[in-house]
Amino acid sequence: MATAADFARIIPLLAEQAIELPSWAFGNSGTRFKVFGTPGTPRTPQEKIADAAQVNKYTALSPTVALHIPWDKVDDYAALGAHAEDHGVKLGTINSNTFQDDDYKFGSLTHTDKRIRQKAIDHHFECIDIMNQTGSRDLKIWLADGTNYPGQGDLRARQDRLAESLATIYSRIGDNQRLVLEYKFFEPAFYHTDVPDWGTSYAQVSALGDRALVCLDTGHHAPGTNIEFIVMQLLRFGKLGSFDFNSRFYADDDLIVGAADPFQLFRILYEVIRGGGYGTDSGVAFMLDQCHNVEDKIPGQIRSVLNVQEMTARALLVDGDALAAAQSAGDVLGANSILMDAFYTDVRPNLAEWRESLGLSADPMAAYAASGYQTQIATERAGGQQASWGA
Repeated sequence: MATAADFARIIPLLAEQAIELPSWAFGNSGTRFKVFGTPGTPRTPQEKIADAAQVNKYTALSPTVALHIPWDKVDDYAALGAHAEDHGVKLGTINSNTFQDDDYKFGSLTHTDKRIRQKAIDHHFECIDIMNQTGSRDLKIWLADGTNYPGQGDLRARQDRLAESLATIYSRIGDNQRLVLEYKFFEPAFYHTDVPDWGTSYAQVSALGDRALVCLDTGHHAPGTNIEFIVMQLLRFGKLGSFDFNSRFYADDDLIVGAADPFQLFRILYEVIRGGGYGTDSGVAFMLDQCHNVEDKIPGQIRSVLNVQEMTARALLVDGDALAAAQSAGDVLGANSILMDAFYTDVRPNLAEWRESLGLSADPMAAYAASGYQTQIATERAGGQQASWGA
């Protein structure tokens, strides 16, 4: 347990933490072979937002909800925003979707057919129009574009077409808006992906301007990748725009944050904090991106944001001055011990006491389970079409 003095020192910083929730995490999900339905799953964007608000109610960590278009399309976005505020949250990032239309079989923003490229660009224009209605700052783009076989496509020409398409989209965003380009090293394309790594994303957004940045999904890397090194570099360049937090054992598993490697999550957050990427003034957005295949959705999101909070607290406890001195002196084991001491500090009792001082339950997971909300929605949401990761 952290000492009272040490924990009191980091409370003002912990109070700045905000972790955006993805609307699609509250829908049904599954493997490539089966999507599993669960009682009480939302059927509308409004119900997704109501469920997301439960996470914020018990944690005070998740004040915004990201939308995915067209999954979350509605006729009246002002009304949707008002609905969110009625539930104590606001609308956040707008995520585009160019991977579920037959026209995009061989690419969207990189397609050889100008008509299809324009269709994908127009979809992003629609997303920007929605941003103007919701007050959203970020347009996040993830592309499934790529090829499965050598020779299937002209790798260089695809990059040129991507650059042209992104420039057209970027020209439409407002002065207070940002374009954030996500990368993924494989899947669904298996030979090559058009934005497979941070370097490609960085090169593309750097050509656009200051309001174009990189999104780092913690599950979108090859096994053994030093993700905190990438975080450090993007912060050095001023090009880290946002995180999609999740966890992976093998590929893009979209598991609860920290499930596979809590130490990695700690190391990432330490570099975020050290590099100026943490806090309300940093410009780096924290968001979850998960698909709960077998676990209940709301508790899964609560568990994730609590895991991020816990590892943030541990990272904030690192004695930076002592660590710098040990590094400068070439004290290998001493430097490692300083980092490990912070990682092994159990901050859960401190966090529980702090929550109670804020009028929250010491144990948000138990408080939600006792609320009866899950039983309520399972009863009330009978009939209709349950939402899933694809709708």
